[in-house]
Amino acid sequence: MAFRASEPSPTHMDKAGAVRDMFDRIAARYDRANTVMTGGLDALWRARAVDALSLSPDARVLDLCCGTGALTRQIARRLPVGRVTGVDFSPRMLAVARQTTQQPNIDYIEADVLALPFATATFDAAAMAFSLRNVTDIPACLREVRRVLKPGGRFVNLEVGKPPSALVRRAFFMYFYGWLPLIGGLVGGDRAAYRYLPQSLVNFPDADALRGMFEQAGFETAGCRPLFSGVAWLHWGMVQAARSENQAHRARQHEAVGSSC
Repeated sequence: MAFRASEPSPTHMDKAGAVRDMFDRIAARYDRANTVMTGGLDALWRARAVDALSLSPDARVLDLCCGTGALTRQIARRLPVGRVTGVDFSPRMLAVARQTTQQPNIDYIEADVLALPFATATFDAAAMAFSLRNVTDIPACLREVRRVLKPGGRFVNLEVGKPPSALVRRAFFMYFYGWLPLIGGLVGGDRAAYRYLPQSLVNFPDADALRGMFEQAGFETAGCRPLFSGVAWLHWGMVQAARSENQAHRARQHEAVGSSC
C-alpha cells in the first residue's frame, strides 16, 4: 500500500514550484552542462556514491531527485537481478531520463521527496546526487528517506561541498560563484538558473552539520568523507538492522539484569 506524507506547506509549494520550473527549463542541456562545468568529475563522483551503497545484486534501490537519470543508470548497472526507481518532481527532467534510458530494470516516477508515494520499509538502499541543497526542508527529506528504507538499509548523498582548507575553499568559491554561472549559462542555455544553482550552496550546512542532521533523522552510523579536497562530499547513514529473536532475547535479559542492580 502506498504511503503519502502530510501535504507540503504553501511556502514549500511556492519554493518547490520555482525550483521545478527552473529544472524544467534546463533539462535538455543539463547533463552536458554538468560534464563541462565539472570537467567530467561528476561521473567519477557518482561512481563513488554507487560504490558506497554496497549493493547486493537483487537490491531494490531508490534514486531521489533523479533528474535526467545519470545516477539511476549507474546504479542499475550494479543490479543484475535488482531494480532501481528514480523519482523527481520535474516532468521534463523525467522525460529526458526516459528517452536516454534503455535498461529494463529502471522505473521513473514523478514525486516530491518530501512526500514519497511508497510504503514504509520499501527499499534496500537510497541515493541522491547534487540535489539535497535544492530541497526546501532537508530534515523532513531525511526523515522521509529513512521511512522508506528497510531495516539495515543505507542512504548515500553526494553533494557539492565547502572545502575545509581555506586555500582550496577560496579557489573553489572563485570558480563556483564566479566562472560557473557564466559557463553554465553558455552551455546550459539559462543564465538565471546557473546563477541560482551556486547560490543554493550558501546556506547549505557544512559536512559536520549535515552529518548531525542525518543522525537527528534517525540514521545510525552516519558519516561523511570529502572528494577532490572537499569540493564534493559523500554522506551516508544506516537504518538500524532488525534484530533476530535470539538477539532480542539476550537484550531483554541484559535489560532485566541491569534493572535489578
